[in-house]
Amino acid sequence: MNWNALEWDRAAEELTWERVRLYVTVRASHFEGLITTIVGYVLLAITLIVCHGFAALVRFQRSRRLLGVCYIVVKVSLLVVVEIGVFPLICGWWLDICSLEMFDASLKDRELSFESAPGTTMFLHWLVGMVYVFYFASFILLLREVLRPGVLWFLRNLNDPDFNPVQEMIHLPIYRHLRRFILSVVSKCSPLLETLFKGSPLNLNSKKLDGRKNYSMLFDAPVSELSLELLLLQVVLPALLEQGHTRQWLKGLVRAWTVTAGYFLDLHSYLLGDQEDNDNNANQQANNNNNQQARNNAIPVVGEGLHAAHQAILQQGGPVGFQPYHRPMKFPLRIVLLILFMCVTLLLASLVCLTLPVFTGRWLMSFWTGSAKIHELYTAACGLYVCWLSIRAITVLLAWMPQGRRVILLKVEEWTLMIMKTLIVAVLLAGVIPLLLGLLFELVIVAPLRVPLDQTPLFYPWQDWALGVLHAKIIAAITLMGPQWWLKTVIEQVYANGIRNIDLHFIIRKLGAPVIAVLLLSLCIPYVIAVGIVPLLGVTMEMQNLVQRRIYPFLLMVVVLMGILFFQIRQFKRLYEHIKNDKYLVGQRLVNYERKAGKPSTTTHSSSVQE
Repeated sequence: MNWNALEWDRAAEELTWERVRLYVTVRASHFEGLITTIVGYVLLAITLIVCHGFAALVRFQRSRRLLGVCYIVVKVSLLVVVEIGVFPLICGWWLDICSLEMFDASLKDRELSFESAPGTTMFLHWLVGMVYVFYFASFILLLREVLRPGVLWFLRNLNDPDFNPVQEMIHLPIYRHLRRFILSVVSKCSPLLETLFKGSPLNLNSKKLDGRKNYSMLFDAPVSELSLELLLLQVVLPALLEQGHTRQWLKGLVRAWTVTAGYFLDLHSYLLGDQEDNDNNANQQANNNNNQQARNNAIPVVGEGLHAAHQAILQQGGPVGFQPYHRPMKFPLRIVLLILFMCVTLLLASLVCLTLPVFTGRWLMSFWTGSAKIHELYTAACGLYVCWLSIRAITVLLAWMPQGRRVILLKVEEWTLMIMKTLIVAVLLAGVIPLLLGLLFELVIVAPLRVPLDQTPLFYPWQDWALGVLHAKIIAAITLMGPQWWLKTVIEQVYANGIRNIDLHFIIRKLGAPVIAVLLLSLCIPYVIAVGIVPLLGVTMEMQNLVQRRIYPFLLMVVVLMGILFFQIRQFKRLYEHIKNDKYLVGQRLVNYERKAGKPSTTTHSSSVQE
């Protein structure tokens, strides 16, 4: 192409993807700009490394230090992109590839979907991968609470107070990060390969267990434009996992499996350690010594209970990083058998989790919809909640049965009242407020961006409610992380009371009524202005239509600008007071507080504080 590599003055201008014969590959990715930017940062990092080595060779200390700082900035930026962007994307695509058979799809379908909407496809895969990584990390934290310290030595402990990811990105070399990245990919993608690939329960799911394929209707049934995966992953699963008893159930199942596998394979010391046995033996020995002392009234021997005391001292500082264990004979073979047992358990657990909620949801929703096709996300969510409620009810009844019939009736009455209060609160906080919030978001953001002025926007209450649920959750999270004000105080009080101590009057008066009033005013005032006042001014129909369609974003912009203006005015007042006090204030005097006339006054010592 008439290109001469010896023309160094034009090398930077002519160095394109066509020159390297990679243009077709990069163009096929549909993200040429992003890939070019990442490759540019990589080349910049390599250049900084070479310049840093050259500066160290010629002993340019200041240049060497400056080049080192620039390299650290580029290195940390690239590692953040890999950890937060690339790694969840790999997990999301791997999860999709392993579950193709479950949805009766193929790689060709995914390729066509990517060609039609590359940005949306990559974002959804990244989102699914991020959610998977989050729940995988949560499960690893739960495993660390059960297993012996040191079993999961190959995985980083996120609860370690000495763990600082930014410091590790700065100090550790690139090959260490690359090795950790490969280990993380293998550790998080291997369970998917075991539970979701061929030879797994998906082959059983693909058979007509109930006359229909398990997830074949996922693409056949009608569904709204809203991605219900967001609602399922951000509302359904967190609502279940945030409950303390759900986590305790999962922890109990993991402990029971670990104890069973440990005793069958003689790996109890390796998995759980000898601490439990030592504690039990120490407690039993202490009880025997106390009984013998009570019988003989003898002086206790020096050293009794020292082992238990020593264990208590060790446990005061939290779990240690490593705990010794007894290594049985043929240890590698036992570890292989443990891994095989874990794979079989994962297969059975995935079979139950992938089929039971869907079958339960189908059976329940068939009474309501009949033979109509229903999206599997509806059936899965319905079945999941029903299964959880059934298990919760069984555990509660088993806990109440030893207390007698009268206590059970009192508990049933108490829980019935609590459920009625919860339903009323749910209608307000999870029904009315999200609906109004989603409708307001539709009028302010979605409709002005998607619908032209010569067309009429259509509103779907179900989609608006689903979007409102997500927006309400985001707003509540931002409010709890923000400064202290009345909404944060009320939300914290509601969280602190919980479901059992729910205060219906407080929630309606302090939270439901003010928020609903603000949302209704935000919806009604612009509509009254656009429909009731603007036509009285004698403007044309085109202007009336323009005002009706643009009044909501205009008022939002006005409110935001006024908020920024008031914030800046308050900041300038604080700065003015600070400068005035720093320049002219000599001191402050604390004077006595005098009560009103007719009441005795209390005297306090006067004091002054000099600044």
